[in-house]
Amino acid sequence: MSLKNKQIKSEHDHNHLDKLVSQNVTIVFALNLFFAILEFIFGVLFNSTAILSDAVHDTGDAVAIGLAWFFQKFSKKREDKHFSFGYQRFSLLGASLTSVILITGSFIVLFEAVPRFFNPQPVEATGMLGLAIFAIVANGFGAWLLARGSSRNESILNLHALEDVLGWLGVLIVSIVLHFVKWYWLDPLLSILIALFILSKAIPKFWGTLRILLESVPEDIDYKNLLRALEQLPEVLAVTQLIIWSIDGEQNAAMIHIVIPENQDFSDAKIAVRKLLESEKVCRSAIELDETTDEHKKHVQYEI
Repeated sequence: MSLKNKQIKSEHDHNHLDKLVSQNVTIVFALNLFFAILEFIFGVLFNSTAILSDAVHDTGDAVAIGLAWFFQKFSKKREDKHFSFGYQRFSLLGASLTSVILITGSFIVLFEAVPRFFNPQPVEATGMLGLAIFAIVANGFGAWLLARGSSRNESILNLHALEDVLGWLGVLIVSIVLHFVKWYWLDPLLSILIALFILSKAIPKFWGTLRILLESVPEDIDYKNLLRALEQLPEVLAVTQLIIWSIDGEQNAAMIHIVIPENQDFSDAKIAVRKLLESEKVCRSAIELDETTDEHKKHVQYEI
């Protein structure tokens, strides 16, 4: 097979994979949105805060899927005169909005469920049981569908689907118990646990996204160790300034001010620094060389 034919086949396989991924994600998006609507309706009809709390969860998942794919495609645009760094950070908007929706919804659920825990009200256990069985089958299908994929998006969404299955297993167990004993406090207790679980996931995600937008040092980078490693390079005499931040949570950028030994070629120093930075997922770097003499100090800006 010729090189050209191999490239055409590779491009065709890539497009086919993207199409399959898009189809799988579309199905899961539709499932989450459909169930969120059903849960809001039947949660009110069955007087179940547990179902309503899971409705908040599924709404957040549906919004997350929709926004993630919309902003992911938008974020692939190349840099232009309006956004010289590119559009990667638009992918963070979906995460921020989804986290806010989940956090707000979870606090609303807690506001409703905590008083009902101390003052339980009857719920329609038979309806809860039927809806739980239906939801477990549907969400299990979604989890199986995404488990066949190999992309990062599919694996993340697969975890969401598995969480939904576990949540509905809780609803199923509670509905079965209520058929034998009238422990109606189990329903608000389950909704409280679901809300706390959502908050345990959403709050760290929101804080992590906020840190990126505030241009903090990436969480997976040890600033002091990186600074020490740069200064230990034979081609570098000192690092007088190191600024590093994340562009979109996956790729990092850095600005560095270095001093090099006398008679050291800057090109070699640049290569050494770039190689070290690449190990920290730094895709864009600006290095300022500080050359000192008795008469003056020159600052030259280099782009790697």
